[in-house]
Amino acid sequence: MLPDHRNDTQNLGFGTRAIHAGQRPDPTTGAIMTPVYQTSTYVQPELGRHLGYEYARTHNPTREALEGNLASLEGGKHGLSFASGLAATDTLMKLFSAGDHIVCGENVYGGTYRLFNQVISRMGIEFSFVDSSSVDAIRAALRPNTKLVHVETPTNPMMGITDIPAAAEVVHAAGALLSVDNTFASPYNQQPLALGADVVMHSVTKYLNGHSDMVGGVLVVNDDEIHERLRFLQNAAGGVPGPWDCWLVLRSTKTLHVRMAAHNANGLRIAQWLTEQPKIEKVYYPGLPSHPQHELAARQMRGFTGMITVETGSLEAARKFVNGVRIFSLAESLGGVESLIGHPASQTHASIPAERRNAMGLTDGIVRLSCGIEDVDDLIADLEQALAAV
Repeated sequence: MLPDHRNDTQNLGFGTRAIHAGQRPDPTTGAIMTPVYQTSTYVQPELGRHLGYEYARTHNPTREALEGNLASLEGGKHGLSFASGLAATDTLMKLFSAGDHIVCGENVYGGTYRLFNQVISRMGIEFSFVDSSSVDAIRAALRPNTKLVHVETPTNPMMGITDIPAAAEVVHAAGALLSVDNTFASPYNQQPLALGADVVMHSVTKYLNGHSDMVGGVLVVNDDEIHERLRFLQNAAGGVPGPWDCWLVLRSTKTLHVRMAAHNANGLRIAQWLTEQPKIEKVYYPGLPSHPQHELAARQMRGFTGMITVETGSLEAARKFVNGVRIFSLAESLGGVESLIGHPASQTHASIPAERRNAMGLTDGIVRLSCGIEDVDDLIADLEQALAAV
């Protein structure tokens, strides 16, 4: 078995790191799978001396293995795990203070917008929401007190792409940090740290776990000082995952490269088919040449995921479409091996005001697909029969 030190695994292939990074056989039994250290505290041999662990909010060996694994997959030095993606984002916000300014992409997950607009803003931190697919828009929003620019790419659900290297250049010239929510892409398809980002964030619930059986989040960084500050906040605020959830993700990342290849293939095939359907007015998928940022996506991504957004034209058409599926399941979330379908305006993005949703094209007719890894012909047949009722 490979050792768990980052420098011993970073030169290996993605699939090898997915299976081995951050982990080693249990030193007591030789068990190949990392144990679930289901404990809240650790016995100390004597006062003032411990075995590296004191209390489980601060340290847990299962969590440490997961953090090492996810850091390696993102090509980063440090990983920090949290109880949810929003807990990770909330902890990132605690790096900043009253009077600071943050620029955020306008088309982010609705829970991120709610956290920023209704919670963090009450603490004296000001937010500007811009179209992050335009580096000029990011540049125009920067202020002397801007400390962070936070973007999703691809965006949820409109599939907009941020030019990460160009954004990083602009943001760093202003003395700010760039954080990238990489949830939609997964580290298999995109490596924001290598493209210039300072922080990469995931809702681990989605592609990284991929089995719809836990909720979690992660932050990955290279900078030692940022890591130390985030590690302090992780312990101080305590939004950490339990060891069983960490173990579930460690099980899942071992097949991430295999799963993502299947998600990518199914997503592209279904997106191409959807463009030929007269009842679908528009398809948003960066893997299509018709996507306005297809060339940019192809430069900074190696696959385009299983996420597809379509415009059906009306709320009634969207309702009939999502209610008519049989293999796709109507549910919130994404990134699992099973295919899901959802209506962002009433589900994941309901917390965003209607006028803001409409301004960025997120109409009541928008439907979001998370294409799983079932047989693609079965998925297409399911969508075809659902569209017949529209």
